[in-house]
Amino acid sequence: METLFTILAGLAVLLIFLHVQHPYFLHDCRYIWTVFSIRSKRLKITEKNYTILDCFLDRVKTQPDKPFIVFENKGYSFLDADRQSNKVARALKTQGCLREGDTAALLIGNEPCFVWVWLGLFKLGCAVALLNYNIRSKSLLHCFSCCGAKVLIAASEFKEAVEEMLPMLREQNISVYILTKDCDTLGMESLADKIEEASDEALSPHLRSNVTMGSPAFYIYTSGTTGLPKAAMVPQQKVWGATFLLTFGGATSTDVIYIYLPLYHSSALMIGLTGAIDKGITVILRRKFSVSQFWEDCRKHNVTVILYIGELMRYLCNSPKTENDRNHKVRLAIGNGIRANVWREFVNRFGNIGIKELYAATEGNMSFMNYVGKIGAVGRVNFYHRRVFPYALIKYDVERDEPIRDSRGLCIEVPKGETGLFISKISKFAPFTGYVNNPQQSEKKLLRNVFQKGDLYFNSGDLLRIDQENFIYFQDRVGDTFRWKGENVATTEVSDILTMMDFIEEANVYGVHVPGHEGRIGMAAVRLKEGKEFDCSGTYSHVASYLPSYAWPCFIRIQNSLLKTGTFKQIKVNLRAEGFNPSEIQDPLYFLDDKQQNCIPMTQEVYDSIVSGSKKL
Repeated sequence: METLFTILAGLAVLLIFLHVQHPYFLHDCRYIWTVFSIRSKRLKITEKNYTILDCFLDRVKTQPDKPFIVFENKGYSFLDADRQSNKVARALKTQGCLREGDTAALLIGNEPCFVWVWLGLFKLGCAVALLNYNIRSKSLLHCFSCCGAKVLIAASEFKEAVEEMLPMLREQNISVYILTKDCDTLGMESLADKIEEASDEALSPHLRSNVTMGSPAFYIYTSGTTGLPKAAMVPQQKVWGATFLLTFGGATSTDVIYIYLPLYHSSALMIGLTGAIDKGITVILRRKFSVSQFWEDCRKHNVTVILYIGELMRYLCNSPKTENDRNHKVRLAIGNGIRANVWREFVNRFGNIGIKELYAATEGNMSFMNYVGKIGAVGRVNFYHRRVFPYALIKYDVERDEPIRDSRGLCIEVPKGETGLFISKISKFAPFTGYVNNPQQSEKKLLRNVFQKGDLYFNSGDLLRIDQENFIYFQDRVGDTFRWKGENVATTEVSDILTMMDFIEEANVYGVHVPGHEGRIGMAAVRLKEGKEFDCSGTYSHVASYLPSYAWPCFIRIQNSLLKTGTFKQIKVNLRAEGFNPSEIQDPLYFLDDKQQNCIPMTQEVYDSIVSGSKKL
């Protein structure tokens, strides 16, 4: 008995010592245990060539009547989803336009039909290109064309957007379907009537017999410096990688997840929707985010898990306080981009919700999750990550927009506590598939000869910092792209739109910080054509017509000349630092005021109202 007591006392002392010296030891152990569990499952998935569709079909067998999608007070079971997607697949197969290996593009918002069409296409062995329904014209046509899609399927509310590019689609012999029961537009066919008439019997798996873990599953678009979105090919294997993030976050089959982010985003689709299939949990689907209805929806549907982007969490914190703020069952929030002050305010106001902040990119080959819950961090370093997925933070010259190299031409790793460019080694376990039909932009994401001759790393384009406790913090983005309201904005695309106006000679677009807001808001320094004046109302109308609101250059600075490097690259660093304060800038400044639907002079009064938050952006 004395021996047993001594052993127990020793264990207690050891645990106390570990907690004091390594306060996150147990968190790390739980995380690594989850990693190994998932790795075992992943090996079985790869060996059996088991896709997320196969997982869905197994859910249909094991829990056919469990609610899968709840949308606008109507529920659809896993069996309902299976039958509806069978009808979609048969309707598309009957048309004779799609077969295994083809790609179809979707222009559909958040509604159950999105899920039926996606699953139906997977049942035919097709890949799915997810078009951002906020973009139009040249950008939308580019997104459709770059992934080699043979078919475009659009919801009825986007019919006008499709009609804008219909002549070009007809020239390419593209089949265009609209989700209505009738359509008299030449070059566009109705699809809803054909789905309704189709059988809901299961389709033969032979239709997709050649689909492997390396086959394209989705094409998801990400902004860059090209001026147009880039298509990242997501293979079937990588779908599983994102799907497992719900498991890392601690979700279980008893949870109910709320998805209001757009399904064309990898967060909503691959973490939320496919993650729900993996776990067999119910999805509460909403067309778009609503501050006023958010918690009402959570209460009504007993939501336990939410997805987020930082800006939306701030919106919730800024909403009027109520007595019901803590009256909900939400226990887990998974997402990215939440600032430390918003994080603190959110949990103080809405209760002890476990926030799992993550760091990831659709085209990236590695991700982090802050599994400990340390406020402000996007992840945590552990030995398993470094061993299986080698990565580093390297010194970066923001002025030259390139890594700093030593006398041997090799990159220099920054010490703990310093900010550096995050790079991750490309390997069999962490591949980089590149951008579709865009080798030039794919090459820009590669760093060669990093720590030794011949090695190859993925360039994230993000500046991170690792503190002394091994927590990782996002610092900033490098290059031309900036992020506003959860969307990446390509500065070149915005510049091209601005220079379409006959009074602007050239434009330099960049993002600037606004106090109290996540990310950077768009600003443009422009040079007018000789003899021309700035047209305020014309600028507002033009920007509102051609760009989604998150990509607007809300501040415009008129300059006599735009600074450039010796290689004629526009210089943005000084402009970003100078911001939009009229008391510090002598150049004429304007603000795109959505309320007045005009471009108004940036007075000190306007500036103060923006900084104080009384004027909404």
